[in-house]
Amino acid sequence: MTKPLILVTADVKPVDGYNWHAAPSTYLKAILNGADALPVILPSLGADIDLDAVLDRVDGVLATGSRSNVNPQLYGEEATEANGPYDADRDATTLPLLRRAVERGIPVFAICRGMQELNVAFGGTLLTEIQEMEGRADHRAPDAEHQDERFRIAHPVDVAPDSQLGKVVGDAPIEVNSLHRQALGVLGTDLKIEAQAADGTIEAVSVASAPGYVVATQWHPEYWVSSDTPSKKLFEAFGQAARDYAAARKG
Repeated sequence: MTKPLILVTADVKPVDGYNWHAAPSTYLKAILNGADALPVILPSLGADIDLDAVLDRVDGVLATGSRSNVNPQLYGEEATEANGPYDADRDATTLPLLRRAVERGIPVFAICRGMQELNVAFGGTLLTEIQEMEGRADHRAPDAEHQDERFRIAHPVDVAPDSQLGKVVGDAPIEVNSLHRQALGVLGTDLKIEAQAADGTIEAVSVASAPGYVVATQWHPEYWVSSDTPSKKLFEAFGQAARDYAAARKG
């Protein structure tokens, strides 16, 4: 059986005088091994890309996390140096990509920055530096040399009953990692809370009106996909959604 093709968003990073369009290998390997699908990276070329022509050829979209943040000007707030870094080319590509993929019913899995992009794409806002807000925990990664420590499982989240996420991982609380200093603020149109941390931070969302599979997590299931059961289930479910979409598309 032909494996589904998953479109992966790209950061733009200046290296040696060039702008490189890249995605971390953890996401690519999680698609390959966890979702049993084939990843292909979409360059962040904004309006130069015919998104429908690309989406005609793929069976799912994965929006990755990143060190960069969505520019606050895109949700009506001021961009500051402290809130950076930003990636304007990624913003210009991924926000319309997510809107169009959801509209077309193409399976979407959005992680960390990807979840924040999904919210902004549907008219929502973000909270910045949440560790400075009263009553909020510090959700940033620990200052550690090794990635396993930075991505360690950090806290539980409560899964909403009768949610898309619950269908995948069950309704009981699950343990997740935590590497973010931003969080969702005002929810975008039709976005539905799927999980929250004890301090009220939104940890997962779906799109209630979406004709296809859409799950977004603030945490990073790609890192522990080979050893953590909820992480594995999330990528398996995404891969199955992509296979189902591919079968229906070929019809």
